[in-house]
Amino acid sequence: MTGKKVKLAYITNDSTRKATYKKRTKGLMKKLSELSSLCGIDACSIMFSPYESQPKVWPSPMGVQQVLSKLETIPEMEKNKNMLNQESFLSQKTTKAAEQLKKHWVIHGLNFEALSEINLLLDKKMSDIDKRIDALAKTPLNPQGVSSSSSLSLVALPPMTGTEDIVQADVNEMDPMQREQWI
Repeated sequence: MTGKKVKLAYITNDSTRKATYKKRTKGLMKKLSELSSLCGIDACSIMFSPYESQPKVWPSPMGVQQVLSKLETIPEMEKNKNMLNQESFLSQKTTKAAEQLKKHWVIHGLNFEALSEINLLLDKKMSDIDKRIDALAKTPLNPQGVSSSSSLSLVALPPMTGTEDIVQADVNEMDPMQREQWI
């Protein structure tokens, strides 16, 4: 069973903070022990606490001395070869992920650059279509004063059946000038 999500903030209550510290310390020591035994590595921990006068060490003071002496015997070049700070680590991971994305992100034979170009082209075409729609919306379809002799586009519609009564009634209700055009 998992616990609820912990809000990462300073715990103001002293007794709660001390209890949380003890629980977290115990969990950290257990994980360090598991890491050391599962991966076969030498590890140690030194934890200073405001609640105790002496630092807490793992696995033992002698074990910590052995790990530190091994670390001191490693040449400086070997130590620094694999050391990273947070900024360089994140920079390295970001660069590597971007390169992998560019190499491996292929959709239907298109790589990342080709998809980016297609995206830009589609954006341009969509903006052109939007401009045309706006222009058509501003020009009326049947402006006042346009004579029947001007060139207009006509669309043929299929004949409607069963509407003769409706059309005839509408034609009869028109004023005489418009009726002559329809009849």
